[in-house]
Amino acid sequence: MNDRQIVELYWQRDEEAIRASSSRYGGYCRRIAGNILGDWQDVDECLSDTWVGAWNAMPPHRPSRLGLFLGKITRNLAWDTVRARTARKRGGGACTAALEELGECVPSVPGADQVVEDRELAEMVNRFLHTLGSRDCSVFLRRYWYAEPLEDIGERYGLNVNTVKTILFRTRKKLKAYLEKEGVIL
Repeated sequence: MNDRQIVELYWQRDEEAIRASSSRYGGYCRRIAGNILGDWQDVDECLSDTWVGAWNAMPPHRPSRLGLFLGKITRNLAWDTVRARTARKRGGGACTAALEELGECVPSVPGADQVVEDRELAEMVNRFLHTLGSRDCSVFLRRYWYAEPLEDIGERYGLNVNTVKTILFRTRKKLKAYLEKEGVIL
């Protein structure tokens, strides 16, 4: 069953949509949640919430790329779980390391205009990513979108961990310079 057919099932309020989504994208979403959460019980709960989130979002949304849509829901739910956990513990953790690394070049935007400013910032980051070479872009996304461990990224691209760290450091430095050039105050 293709994405268009699955989305149509959601629009028809047919529960087969959830089974089809889980069958087609369950592994993909499980990996995203697993990279962020690490606790398989939390991952299972996150996946259940992903299917509910998709059910509630369609209609009115009709995603053209269902995998990315479900991945984004999963990712957001997983980070919500991490934030709830760290709020309870009042401490950091390995799962927040990726966000801390980006903290020096991506500003925190407080205030009522946050949604608009966040969207503009996301568009700038996307434009920046298109300036990178394929490998550096992939390494950056694997670390900061999928929250993959440095070791896994290195293994995937045949790099040692120090090389991955160097690529990420240089890319963050380029991102910071790019955002400053675009007028973002850091």
